[in-house]
Amino acid sequence: MNTWHVSGQLAAQYASGSAAEPDAWSLEKHVESCGPCATRVSAAVRAGTAGPVLAVVRAAVLSSATAPAASRTGVRWGGRTRVAGAREPAGTGWAPRAWPGLPARMVWAAGPALRGAWLMALLLVTAGALILAYGAHFGGARPLLLAVAPVLPLAGVGLSYGRHADPLHEVAAATPSGGLRLLLTRTAAVLAVSVPLLTTAGALLPAAADVPGAAAWLLPGLALTLAALALGSYVGCAAAAAGLACGWLGVVVAPVLATLPRDLAGQLERYVSGPALQGGWAAAAVLCAGLLAVRRSSFDHLEKM
Repeated sequence: MNTWHVSGQLAAQYASGSAAEPDAWSLEKHVESCGPCATRVSAAVRAGTAGPVLAVVRAAVLSSATAPAASRTGVRWGGRTRVAGAREPAGTGWAPRAWPGLPARMVWAAGPALRGAWLMALLLVTAGALILAYGAHFGGARPLLLAVAPVLPLAGVGLSYGRHADPLHEVAAATPSGGLRLLLTRTAAVLAVSVPLLTTAGALLPAAADVPGAAAWLLPGLALTLAALALGSYVGCAAAAAGLACGWLGVVVAPVLATLPRDLAGQLERYVSGPALQGGWAAAAVLCAGLLAVRRSSFDHLEKM
């Protein structure tokens, strides 16, 4: 139960823009669940210098929402007028371009990683592994793919959330669905693309003796992804993902590459093969998920994201 409420003085300071940043953050979080305080802050904002502008915007929105559909002539966007109901010509940039069959808002919610270079890099890695195996007849294609696979979701998570990746990060983070909820949505989108693609590519690669199965990377990849989210609550997702990726590349991938072209399976077996190691990765994933749950509120106003 809330024991603190927004005072009239704090509401006036917030409306004028003179409230301290921590106080403004606390106020914005509090009014999400307190109707009387939301009403008090709204009245203070309307009574301030922004009141006349808000009144004009409110009147325009209400007028547009209540007007008959046939009388709506159009909306200005990016220097152009878009007529209601008219189909925008292809390539005009009216909205984020959606994949065939997917609404634009679903692609937008999925995150920048699925609209940028990360997706192309993921496709290149899987295609490269298949080309090495069947085009160059390289027997170590599966161990190499299994060694690199856990890092790829990390890169997708690091590029999906934060002001470095999303030009609308401040707007999205301020919405009720922002923060950890949006981060988990985009993480799920990254995993939904990378897990089937990498696992299928691993299954298509030629099997060899002592080489782990195509799904051996899943628990390490999940543990590293959850660790990036949990560590991101302290230092930001980009820094957490980059640090864990560099650690994995240095500890796992570098020794595997150093053994080319021999003993690839033996090097990889030290990190992802066997019930004991897989159980350890599962336990690490559970611990990271627990820490993430404890730290969930830190994503509400995390400036380092």
